[in-house]
Amino acid sequence: MKWTTLYIAVTVTFLSFAFGEAQQEPENSKSEQEVRQTIEKYRTALLQRDIPTLEKIWADDYIFVNALGKVMTKAQRLANAKSGATTLDSINEEENITVRVYQNSAVATSRVMIKGKYGGQPTSGQYRSTHVWVKGPEGWQLVSNQLTPLPRK
Repeated sequence: MKWTTLYIAVTVTFLSFAFGEAQQEPENSKSEQEVRQTIEKYRTALLQRDIPTLEKIWADDYIFVNALGKVMTKAQRLANAKSGATTLDSINEEENITVRVYQNSAVATSRVMIKGKYGGQPTSGQYRSTHVWVKGPEGWQLVSNQLTPLPRK
């Protein structure tokens, strides 16, 4: 009787894994790859000050919390990029980006080294970066991100 119960428990566990999680995994994997591709497109757009691409990537209600803790809207970020007040010379990942997908949303975290000009002033440093992405009719869009400065070594 014990072995029968154990066999049933193992079988149920296997089937729930095989038909539950396994069916979700390919979709999450596909979504994760889409988010990673969009992050790379975003990085390129920031470096090249590609305003039309940034307008598409940033959701209309996009919010950015910069390294000084200031909250900025999509319109404010676009104005900074257009005016040249914010320019980035380099954005280098210091570790692999972690992307976690939750249905039509994703959270990406990483550590980055950024060099450029912010608010017209030269800046560089290492930051912890968090992105929140949502998939809508236009594809993956950034709804929020935050940079947290890390102590200089």
